[in-house]
Amino acid sequence: MATKILMEALSPTMEEGKLVKWLKNEGDVVTSGDPLGEVETDKAIMELVARGDGVLRKRLVNEGDSVPVGTLVGVIAAKDENIDALIAGAAAPAAAAAAAQSTVPAPAPNAQQSTGPSRGAPVAPPPPPPAAPVAPAPPPAPRTQPQQQPELAAEHDIRSSPLARRLATERGLDLRAVQGSGPNNRIIKRDIEAAASSAVAVDRQTVRPSDRQTDFSDVPLTTIRKIIAKRLGESIGPIPTFYLTVELDLTRVMEMRGAMRELGDEFKVSVNDVLLKAIAVALSQHPEVNAHWLGDHIRYFNRVHLGMAVATDDGLIVPVIWDADTKRMSEISSEAKELAQRARERKLKPEEFTGSTFSVSNLGMFGIDQFTAIINPPEAGILAIGTSEDKLVVVDGEPVVRQRVRLTMSCDHRIVDGAVGAKFLQTLRRLVENPLMLVY
Repeated sequence: MATKILMEALSPTMEEGKLVKWLKNEGDVVTSGDPLGEVETDKAIMELVARGDGVLRKRLVNEGDSVPVGTLVGVIAAKDENIDALIAGAAAPAAAAAAAQSTVPAPAPNAQQSTGPSRGAPVAPPPPPPAAPVAPAPPPAPRTQPQQQPELAAEHDIRSSPLARRLATERGLDLRAVQGSGPNNRIIKRDIEAAASSAVAVDRQTVRPSDRQTDFSDVPLTTIRKIIAKRLGESIGPIPTFYLTVELDLTRVMEMRGAMRELGDEFKVSVNDVLLKAIAVALSQHPEVNAHWLGDHIRYFNRVHLGMAVATDDGLIVPVIWDADTKRMSEISSEAKELAQRARERKLKPEEFTGSTFSVSNLGMFGIDQFTAIINPPEAGILAIGTSEDKLVVVDGEPVVRQRVRLTMSCDHRIVDGAVGAKFLQTLRRLVENPLMLVY
Protein backbone atom coordinates (compact mmCIF):
# COMPACT_ATOMS: atom_id res chain seq x y z
CA MET A 1 0.00 0.00 0.00
CA ALA A 2 1.33 3.44 -0.94
CA THR A 3 2.63 5.74 1.79
CA LYS A 4 2.30 9.52 1.54
CA ILE A 5 5.36 11.64 2.35
CA LEU A 6 3.95 14.78 3.96
CA MET A 7 5.69 17.96 5.02
CA GLU A 8 5.58 17.29 8.76
CA ALA A 9 5.48 19.84 11.59
CA LEU A 10 9.03 19.25 12.78
CA SER A 11 8.80 21.98 15.42
CA PRO A 12 5.86 23.18 17.53
CA THR A 13 5.73 26.58 15.79
CA MET A 14 6.39 25.36 12.23
CA GLU A 15 3.83 26.44 9.64
CA GLU A 16 5.82 25.71 6.48
CA GLY A 17 9.04 23.94 5.63
CA LYS A 18 11.73 24.47 3.02
CA LEU A 19 13.00 21.27 1.41
CA VAL A 20 16.73 21.98 1.44
CA LYS A 21 17.90 18.69 -0.05
CA TRP A 22 16.57 15.31 -1.12
CA LEU A 23 18.61 12.44 0.33
CA LYS A 24 16.88 9.77 -1.80
CA ASN A 25 16.29 9.61 -5.54
CA GLU A 26 13.20 8.34 -7.32
CA GLY A 27 13.51 4.57 -7.63
CA ASP A 28 15.53 4.15 -4.42
CA VAL A 29 14.38 1.46 -1.99
CA VAL A 30 13.51 2.92 1.42
CA THR A 31 12.46 1.49 4.75
CA SER A 32 10.52 3.11 7.53
CA GLY A 33 12.72 5.55 9.45
CA ASP A 34 15.14 6.20 6.57
CA PRO A 35 15.98 9.91 6.10
CA LEU A 36 14.42 11.09 2.85
CA GLY A 37 15.41 14.75 2.86
CA GLU A 38 16.57 17.74 4.87
CA VAL A 39 13.95 20.35 5.81
CA GLU A 40 14.56 23.88 7.05
CA THR A 41 12.06 24.68 9.79
CA ASP A 42 11.63 28.00 11.57
CA LYS A 43 14.44 27.02 13.97
CA ALA A 44 16.72 24.35 12.53
CA ILE A 45 17.43 21.98 9.65
CA MET A 46 15.96 18.56 10.38
CA GLU A 47 15.49 15.25 8.60
CA LEU A 48 12.22 14.19 6.99
CA VAL A 49 11.98 10.43 7.46
CA ALA A 50 10.05 7.68 5.70
CA ARG A 51 6.86 6.44 7.37
CA GLY A 52 6.65 3.24 5.37
CA ASP A 53 8.56 0.67 3.31
CA GLY A 54 8.83 0.50 -0.46
CA VAL A 55 10.31 2.48 -3.34
CA LEU A 56 10.47 6.26 -3.55
CA ARG A 57 8.21 6.50 -6.60
CA LYS A 58 7.72 10.24 -6.85
CA ARG A 59 9.31 13.44 -5.53
CA LEU A 60 6.73 16.23 -5.80
CA VAL A 61 8.66 19.18 -4.39
CA ASN A 62 11.87 20.74 -5.67
CA GLU A 63 14.95 21.34 -3.55
CA GLY A 64 14.71 24.92 -2.29
CA ASP A 65 10.89 25.05 -2.38
CA SER A 66 8.86 26.02 0.69
CA VAL A 67 5.48 24.37 1.21
CA PRO A 68 2.90 24.44 4.05
CA VAL A 69 2.82 21.73 6.69
CA GLY A 70 0.69 18.83 5.50
CA THR A 71 1.60 19.20 1.82
CA LEU A 72 2.27 15.98 -0.09
CA VAL A 73 5.94 16.09 -1.07
CA GLY A 74 6.43 12.53 -2.29
CA VAL A 75 5.07 8.99 -2.54
CA ILE A 76 6.47 5.65 -1.38
CA ALA A 77 4.92 2.57 -2.96
CA ALA A 78 5.65 -0.82 -4.46
CA LYS A 79 7.48 -0.72 -7.78
CA ASP A 80 4.42 -1.74 -9.83
CA GLU A 81 1.71 -0.02 -7.76
CA ASN A 82 -0.47 2.58 -9.49
CA ILE A 83 -0.10 5.93 -7.69
CA ASP A 84 -1.93 8.15 -10.22
CA ALA A 85 -4.98 8.64 -7.98
CA LEU A 86 -2.75 9.60 -5.04
CA ILE A 87 -0.97 12.27 -7.06
CA ALA A 88 -4.25 13.48 -8.56
CA GLY A 89 -5.58 14.14 -5.07
CA ALA A 90 -2.86 16.70 -4.39
CA ALA A 91 -3.14 19.49 -6.95
CA ALA A 92 -0.41 21.79 -5.67
CA PRO A 93 2.23 19.06 -5.24
CA ALA A 94 1.42 17.78 -8.73
CA ALA A 95 2.07 21.25 -10.12
CA ALA A 96 5.30 21.31 -8.16
CA ALA A 97 6.22 17.98 -9.79
CA ALA A 98 5.76 19.54 -13.23
CA ALA A 99 7.91 22.46 -12.09
CA ALA A 100 10.59 20.01 -11.00
CA GLN A 101 10.89 18.75 -14.59
CA SER A 102 10.64 22.15 -16.31
CA THR A 103 12.84 24.02 -13.78
CA VAL A 104 10.16 26.70 -13.44
CA PRO A 105 10.31 28.41 -9.99
CA ALA A 106 7.82 27.04 -7.43
CA PRO A 107 5.66 30.17 -6.80
CA ALA A 108 4.29 30.27 -10.37
CA PRO A 109 2.70 26.78 -10.35
CA ASN A 110 1.28 27.38 -6.89
CA ALA A 111 -0.42 30.55 -8.13
CA GLN A 112 -1.87 28.75 -11.14
CA GLN A 113 -3.04 25.84 -9.07
CA SER A 114 -4.91 28.03 -6.63
CA THR A 115 -7.21 29.23 -9.43
CA GLY A 116 -7.51 25.94 -11.38
CA PRO A 117 -9.46 22.79 -10.55
CA SER A 118 -7.55 20.17 -8.61
CA ARG A 119 -8.54 17.45 -11.10
CA GLY A 120 -6.46 19.14 -13.78
CA ALA A 121 -3.30 18.09 -11.98
CA PRO A 122 -2.89 14.63 -13.56
CA VAL A 123 -2.24 16.17 -16.96
CA ALA A 124 0.70 18.11 -15.53
CA PRO A 125 3.35 15.44 -16.34
CA PRO A 126 2.91 15.60 -20.19
CA PRO A 127 3.71 19.37 -20.43
CA PRO A 128 7.47 18.99 -19.74
CA PRO A 129 8.33 18.57 -23.46
CA PRO A 130 7.04 22.08 -24.36
CA ALA A 131 8.75 23.40 -21.23
CA ALA A 132 12.16 22.37 -22.58
CA PRO A 133 12.27 24.98 -25.36
CA VAL A 134 10.90 27.63 -22.98
CA ALA A 135 14.00 27.63 -20.77
CA PRO A 136 16.54 28.43 -23.52
CA ALA A 137 14.28 31.09 -25.03
CA PRO A 138 15.15 34.04 -22.72
CA PRO A 139 18.79 35.14 -23.03
CA PRO A 140 19.64 34.75 -19.30
CA ALA A 141 18.28 31.17 -19.04
CA PRO A 142 20.82 29.42 -21.27
CA ARG A 143 23.63 30.88 -19.16
CA THR A 144 22.04 29.88 -15.85
CA GLN A 145 20.33 26.55 -16.42
CA PRO A 146 23.03 24.53 -18.23
CA GLN A 147 25.64 25.56 -15.70
CA GLN A 148 23.71 24.49 -12.63
CA GLN A 149 23.56 20.78 -13.34
CA PRO A 150 27.30 20.32 -14.01
CA GLU A 151 28.09 22.38 -10.90
CA LEU A 152 26.00 20.14 -8.70
CA ALA A 153 27.53 17.02 -10.22
CA ALA A 154 31.02 18.41 -9.67
CA GLU A 155 30.26 19.18 -6.04
CA HIS A 156 29.34 15.57 -5.37
CA ASP A 157 32.81 14.51 -6.50
CA ILE A 158 34.57 16.79 -4.02
CA ARG A 159 36.02 15.05 -0.96
CA SER A 160 34.19 16.43 2.08
CA SER A 161 32.80 15.24 5.39
CA PRO A 162 29.01 14.90 5.87
CA LEU A 163 29.09 17.69 8.47
CA ALA A 164 30.99 19.96 6.07
CA ARG A 165 28.42 19.30 3.32
CA ARG A 166 25.55 20.06 5.69
CA LEU A 167 27.16 23.30 6.89
CA ALA A 168 27.93 24.31 3.31
CA THR A 169 24.27 23.82 2.38
CA GLU A 170 23.08 25.82 5.38
CA ARG A 171 25.45 28.72 4.70
CA GLY A 172 25.10 28.76 0.94
CA LEU A 173 28.73 27.89 0.20
CA ASP A 174 30.03 26.40 -3.03
CA LEU A 175 32.25 23.48 -2.02
CA ARG A 176 34.42 24.01 -5.09
CA ALA A 177 35.45 27.40 -3.69
CA VAL A 178 36.57 25.89 -0.36
CA GLN A 179 40.13 24.70 0.23
CA GLY A 180 40.23 21.44 2.20
CA SER A 181 42.64 21.04 5.10
CA GLY A 182 41.78 17.45 6.07
CA PRO A 183 43.47 14.23 4.98
CA ASN A 184 43.94 14.17 1.19
CA ASN A 185 42.63 17.75 1.03
CA ARG A 186 39.25 16.64 2.37
CA ILE A 187 36.95 19.54 3.27
CA ILE A 188 36.05 19.48 6.97
CA LYS A 189 34.09 21.65 9.38
CA ARG A 190 36.80 24.26 10.02
CA ASP A 191 37.21 24.83 6.28
CA ILE A 192 33.51 25.67 5.94
CA GLU A 193 33.66 28.04 8.92
CA ALA A 194 36.72 29.77 7.44
CA ALA A 195 35.02 30.08 4.06
CA ALA A 196 31.83 31.43 5.66
CA SER A 197 33.82 34.19 7.36
CA SER A 198 35.14 35.16 3.92
CA ALA A 199 31.56 35.37 2.60
CA VAL A 200 32.01 32.92 -0.29
CA ALA A 201 28.24 32.41 -0.71
CA VAL A 202 26.99 31.01 -4.00
CA ASP A 203 23.33 31.80 -3.40
CA ARG A 204 24.07 35.46 -2.88
CA GLN A 205 26.23 35.50 -5.99
CA THR A 206 23.28 34.33 -8.07
CA VAL A 207 21.15 37.14 -6.65
CA ARG A 208 23.94 39.71 -6.83
CA PRO A 209 26.07 39.22 -10.00
CA SER A 210 28.49 41.96 -9.00
CA ASP A 211 28.72 44.28 -6.02
CA ARG A 212 29.49 47.23 -8.31
CA GLN A 213 27.21 46.45 -11.24
CA THR A 214 23.92 46.79 -9.40
CA ASP A 215 22.46 49.36 -7.02
CA PHE A 216 20.96 46.77 -4.70
CA SER A 217 20.45 43.05 -4.19
CA ASP A 218 17.29 41.14 -3.24
CA VAL A 219 17.89 38.11 -1.02
CA PRO A 220 14.89 35.82 -0.29
CA LEU A 221 13.88 35.51 3.34
CA THR A 222 14.96 32.36 5.15
CA THR A 223 12.31 30.52 7.12
CA ILE A 224 13.80 31.61 10.43
CA ARG A 225 13.86 35.27 9.35
CA LYS A 226 10.17 35.08 8.40
CA ILE A 227 9.30 33.73 11.85
CA ILE A 228 11.40 36.41 13.59
CA ALA A 229 9.56 39.12 11.66
CA LYS A 230 6.16 37.61 12.42
CA ARG A 231 6.65 36.91 16.12
CA LEU A 232 8.45 40.13 17.04
CA GLY A 233 5.87 42.08 15.08
CA GLU A 234 3.27 40.46 17.30
CA SER A 235 5.26 41.52 20.36
CA ILE A 236 6.14 45.20 20.08
CA GLY A 237 2.69 46.32 18.91
CA PRO A 238 0.05 44.79 21.20
CA ILE A 239 2.20 44.29 24.31
CA PRO A 240 2.24 47.31 26.68
CA THR A 241 5.94 47.35 27.54
CA PHE A 242 7.93 49.36 30.07
CA TYR A 243 11.62 49.19 30.90
CA LEU A 244 13.66 49.05 34.11
CA THR A 245 17.45 49.51 34.14
CA VAL A 246 19.91 48.69 36.93
CA GLU A 247 23.69 48.88 37.16
CA LEU A 248 25.29 46.06 39.13
CA ASP A 249 28.71 45.83 40.80
CA LEU A 250 30.71 42.81 39.56
CA THR A 251 33.62 43.13 42.00
CA ARG A 252 32.76 40.03 44.01
CA VAL A 253 31.78 38.10 40.88
CA MET A 254 35.27 38.70 39.46
CA GLU A 255 36.88 37.64 42.76
CA MET A 256 34.78 34.46 42.84
CA ARG A 257 35.63 33.65 39.22
CA GLY A 258 39.34 34.02 39.99
CA ALA A 259 39.06 31.66 42.95
CA MET A 260 37.09 29.11 40.90
CA ARG A 261 39.64 29.26 38.08
CA GLU A 262 42.38 28.26 40.51
CA LEU A 263 40.44 25.07 41.28
CA GLY A 264 40.73 23.87 37.66
CA ASP A 265 39.16 24.28 34.24
CA GLU A 266 36.02 22.37 35.22
CA PHE A 267 35.15 25.22 37.62
CA LYS A 268 35.89 28.05 35.18
CA VAL A 269 32.80 30.15 34.40
CA SER A 270 32.15 33.42 32.58
CA VAL A 271 30.39 36.53 33.86
CA ASN A 272 27.45 35.57 31.63
CA ASP A 273 27.25 32.14 33.31
CA VAL A 274 27.08 33.79 36.73
CA LEU A 275 24.38 36.20 35.55
CA LEU A 276 22.33 33.36 34.04
CA LYS A 277 22.44 31.49 37.33
CA ALA A 278 21.56 34.62 39.31
CA ILE A 279 18.63 35.45 37.01
CA ALA A 280 17.29 31.90 37.28
CA VAL A 281 17.49 31.92 41.10
CA ALA A 282 15.82 35.35 41.22
CA LEU A 283 13.02 34.07 39.00
CA SER A 284 12.46 31.11 41.33
CA GLN A 285 11.93 33.62 44.14
CA HIS A 286 9.61 35.81 42.05
CA PRO A 287 7.12 33.54 40.23
CA GLU A 288 5.08 36.65 39.38
CA VAL A 289 7.80 37.46 36.82
CA ASN A 290 8.32 33.85 35.70
CA ALA A 291 4.98 33.83 33.90
CA HIS A 292 3.15 33.75 30.55
CA TRP A 293 0.25 35.88 29.31
CA LEU A 294 -2.30 33.49 27.78
CA GLY A 295 -5.10 35.87 26.83
CA ASP A 296 -7.78 35.05 29.37
CA HIS A 297 -5.41 33.95 32.13
CA ILE A 298 -1.84 34.23 33.42
CA ARG A 299 0.25 31.11 33.92
CA TYR A 300 2.80 31.24 36.75
CA PHE A 301 5.56 28.63 36.51
CA ASN A 302 7.01 26.69 39.40
CA ARG A 303 10.08 25.74 37.35
CA VAL A 304 12.55 28.08 35.66
CA HIS A 305 13.38 27.32 32.03
CA LEU A 306 15.70 30.10 30.92
CA GLY A 307 15.85 31.05 27.24
CA MET A 308 19.08 32.63 26.00
CA ALA A 309 19.11 34.51 22.72
CA VAL A 310 21.81 33.28 20.30
CA ALA A 311 22.74 35.08 17.08
CA THR A 312 23.15 32.82 14.03
CA ASP A 313 23.91 33.57 10.37
CA ASP A 314 20.18 33.42 9.62
CA GLY A 315 18.83 35.28 12.64
CA LEU A 316 18.03 34.91 16.31
CA ILE A 317 17.16 31.64 18.03
CA VAL A 318 16.51 31.07 21.73
CA PRO A 319 17.75 27.74 23.14
CA VAL A 320 16.44 26.83 26.58
CA ILE A 321 18.31 25.83 29.73
CA TRP A 322 15.76 23.71 31.57
CA ASP A 323 15.50 24.04 35.38
CA ALA A 324 18.33 26.57 35.31
CA ASP A 325 17.78 27.59 38.95
CA THR A 326 18.63 24.07 40.18
CA LYS A 327 21.82 23.68 38.13
CA ARG A 328 25.33 24.58 39.21
CA MET A 329 27.13 27.41 37.44
CA SER A 330 29.53 24.93 35.84
CA GLU A 331 26.57 22.96 34.46
CA ILE A 332 24.97 26.13 33.12
CA SER A 333 28.30 27.12 31.56
CA SER A 334 28.80 23.85 29.66
CA GLU A 335 25.13 23.59 28.63
CA ALA A 336 25.02 27.21 27.41
CA LYS A 337 28.15 26.70 25.27
CA GLU A 338 26.83 23.47 23.77
CA LEU A 339 23.38 24.89 23.02
CA ALA A 340 24.85 28.03 21.44
CA GLN A 341 27.15 25.98 19.20
CA ARG A 342 24.38 23.64 18.08
CA ALA A 343 22.08 26.61 17.49
CA ARG A 344 24.62 28.13 15.09
CA GLU A 345 24.89 24.77 13.31
CA ARG A 346 21.07 24.53 13.11
CA LYS A 347 21.08 21.19 14.97
CA LEU A 348 18.81 21.93 17.91
CA LYS A 349 15.94 19.56 18.67
CA PRO A 350 12.45 21.10 19.10
CA GLU A 351 12.48 20.55 22.85
CA GLU A 352 15.75 22.51 23.06
CA PHE A 353 14.31 25.76 21.70
CA THR A 354 10.75 25.70 23.06
CA GLY A 355 9.30 25.94 26.55
CA SER A 356 11.21 28.91 27.99
CA THR A 357 9.52 30.71 30.86
CA PHE A 358 11.74 33.83 30.68
CA SER A 359 14.50 34.98 28.31
CA VAL A 360 17.86 36.74 28.40
CA SER A 361 19.73 38.57 25.64
CA ASN A 362 23.41 39.52 26.00
CA LEU A 363 25.17 41.92 23.62
CA GLY A 364 27.99 42.74 26.02
CA MET A 365 30.52 40.81 23.94
CA PHE A 366 29.86 43.30 21.12
CA GLY A 367 30.69 46.29 23.32
CA ILE A 368 27.06 47.43 23.71
CA ASP A 369 26.73 49.42 26.96
CA GLN A 370 22.96 49.15 27.30
CA PHE A 371 19.96 48.18 25.16
CA THR A 372 16.33 47.12 25.36
CA ALA A 373 15.27 43.68 24.10
CA ILE A 374 11.89 42.76 22.62
CA ILE A 375 9.77 40.41 24.70
CA ASN A 376 9.30 36.91 23.31
CA PRO A 377 5.53 36.34 23.75
CA PRO A 378 3.87 34.96 25.77
CA GLU A 379 6.65 35.58 28.34
CA ALA A 380 6.31 38.32 30.94
CA GLY A 381 9.68 39.89 30.24
CA ILE A 382 13.23 39.68 28.96
CA LEU A 383 16.53 40.90 30.40
CA ALA A 384 19.07 42.68 28.17
CA ILE A 385 22.70 42.50 29.37
CA GLY A 386 25.25 45.09 28.28
CA THR A 387 29.04 45.02 28.46
CA SER A 388 30.92 45.02 31.76
CA GLU A 389 33.41 47.84 32.17
CA ASP A 390 35.52 49.62 34.77
CA LYS A 391 33.86 52.73 36.15
CA LEU A 392 34.80 55.36 38.71
CA VAL A 393 32.22 55.16 41.49
CA VAL A 394 31.92 56.38 45.06
CA VAL A 395 32.07 53.72 47.79
CA ASP A 396 31.90 54.79 51.46
CA GLY A 397 32.63 58.35 50.42
CA GLU A 398 35.77 57.42 48.48
CA PRO A 399 36.22 57.33 44.68
CA VAL A 400 37.15 53.82 43.53
CA VAL A 401 37.25 51.95 40.24
CA ARG A 402 34.78 49.04 40.06
CA GLN A 403 33.65 46.74 37.28
CA ARG A 404 29.97 47.36 36.54
CA VAL A 405 27.33 46.03 34.15
CA ARG A 406 23.94 47.42 33.09
CA LEU A 407 20.84 45.25 32.80
CA THR A 408 17.56 46.44 31.28
CA MET A 409 14.37 44.50 31.86
CA SER A 410 11.54 44.78 29.32
CA CYS A 411 8.27 44.08 31.18
CA ASP A 412 4.81 43.17 29.91
CA HIS A 413 2.65 45.51 31.98
CA ARG A 414 -0.32 43.14 31.69
CA ILE A 415 1.57 40.77 34.00
CA VAL A 416 4.33 42.74 35.71
CA ASP A 417 3.75 46.05 37.47
CA GLY A 418 6.56 48.52 38.09
CA ALA A 419 7.00 47.60 41.74
CA VAL A 420 6.99 43.86 40.92
CA GLY A 421 9.73 44.31 38.35
CA ALA A 422 11.72 46.51 40.72
CA LYS A 423 11.58 43.92 43.51
CA PHE A 424 12.77 41.22 41.12
CA LEU A 425 15.75 43.39 40.12
CA GLN A 426 16.50 44.10 43.81
CA THR A 427 16.77 40.35 44.41
CA LEU A 428 18.92 39.99 41.32
CA ARG A 429 21.24 42.76 42.55
CA ARG A 430 21.64 41.07 45.93
CA LEU A 431 22.54 37.75 44.28
CA VAL A 432 25.01 39.23 41.77
CA GLU A 433 26.75 41.46 44.29
CA ASN A 434 26.92 38.56 46.79
CA PRO A 435 27.55 35.62 44.43
CA LEU A 436 28.40 33.15 47.17
CA MET A 437 24.62 32.96 47.68
CA LEU A 438 24.52 31.16 44.32
CA VAL A 439 26.80 28.30 45.37
CA TYR A 440 25.36 27.38 48.77
